[in-house]
Amino acid sequence: MSRNKQHRDSGPNASQRQLRVGELVRHALAEMIARGDVHDPVIEGHMITIPEVKVTADLRLATVYVMPLGGKDADDVVAAFERHKKYLRTEIAHRINLKFAPDLRFRVDDRFAEAERIDKLLNSPEVKRDLDHGDDE
Repeated sequence: MSRNKQHRDSGPNASQRQLRVGELVRHALAEMIARGDVHDPVIEGHMITIPEVKVTADLRLATVYVMPLGGKDADDVVAAFERHKKYLRTEIAHRINLKFAPDLRFRVDDRFAEAERIDKLLNSPEVKRDLDHGDDE
């Protein structure tokens, strides 16, 4: 794995500091959304969850995973957040005590769709048939 990839990815080996900063950013964003601080018709028109924020090891970049309720208009919601990321970064800088506020990038949280896809695969007749044959042996 390249050195740059290790540096950029907060993955399962994230430090306690990365995890803590990610949670601080997540809570600050969730509070701003709940209070209606972001004035955008797309954001205001959806119930939005922020299940996770991953922060790089140097704390300079935060990847914010967002998902509108039901997954409807997810790309439009991400685009709306991208339009307001400068404002959001400024507000986060005021709300959490860090030397630098991380740059924000927004992504659709596709974990639910991936879990549903895997669930469908596991329940498919082909897989069930293979699993049943495994019990006979």
